Amino acid sequence: MTPDFIAFVNTVFVPVGLMLIMFSMGLTLALRDFALVLSNGRLVAAGLCGQLLLMPILGLAIGALFGLGPELALGLFIIAICPAGTTSNALTFVGRGNVALAVVLTALSSLVTVFTIPVLLSWALPFFLEGGGRAVPDLSVPGTILQLIQITVLPIAAGMLVHRFVPAAAVKMERWLRPTSLIVLIGVIAFSVAISLDMVLDNIVAAGPAIWTLNVAAMGAGLLLARAIGASSRDSMTIGIEVGVQNATLAIFLTLTVLGSLPLAVTQNIYGVIMVLNVFLLIRWYRGRITVEPAAAPEAA
Repeated sequence: MTPDFIAFVNTVFVPVGLMLIMFSMGLTLALRDFALVLSNGRLVAAGLCGQLLLMPILGLAIGALFGLGPELALGLFIIAICPAGTTSNALTFVGRGNVALAVVLTALSSLVTVFTIPVLLSWALPFFLEGGGRAVPDLSVPGTILQLIQITVLPIAAGMLVHRFVPAAAVKMERWLRPTSLIVLIGVIAFSVAISLDMVLDNIVAAGPAIWTLNVAAMGAGLLLARAIGASSRDSMTIGIEVGVQNATLAIFLTLTVLGSLPLAVTQNIYGVIMVLNVFLLIRWYRGRITVEPAAAPEAA
């Protein structure tokens, strides 16, 4: 691949793909959807706690536990501080989970991390890289916040405006854009792997177990939080998916486009594949429980 093509993908395809993903999510959202925060506050709080608090802690702890090198450990931390991805909404739908809860959790975590990611990154870059004498990429916290607003908040807001004022068009556009998140995720991971295949192959044995552990621990933490508040199987599975399925496309955008570092993207490439495989196992495990819930609900009432 030529340098010009790589630069085009990093500066155009990845950001535009992310904006389309966020826009498609906005097409399904209305302000009234956020009433879920009030009506099901414990579910939303559990999901956000797992996503925004436990994931960064798990990312740090697992990187240290497995003794990952600085780039791999930092890459793992970056995927951990990213929000839930819209892929989680599609997987929740496939698993017959609570899609409304999934969409609200994804939207809220995407909005909050606009501000938390730059702050955490500004701390993490010197923490992981300075000790080994490695060059620390320059990062402007205000500039990164503005970048994230442009590719997340504004497209979500635009989609919500279309949903509000042109609902028929929103339905048609959402139908066409529905596969966008998965297509962009596959495209970005495929591109990133293609230009860093040697690094991926060299590190898959060293980083693979840690990445798998992070994903399983994240989903497990989500399930435990949900069960601790007495959530149903459907809602528990949804929160488990939301905590474990990260916005890998955003993570790769941060490493390739914002930081310009190919080695940092290795862990995100592997995580993006592992998280989808593990979620299908989770869905299969919960299938029987969710199937019997509607019949059990009247008896419980």
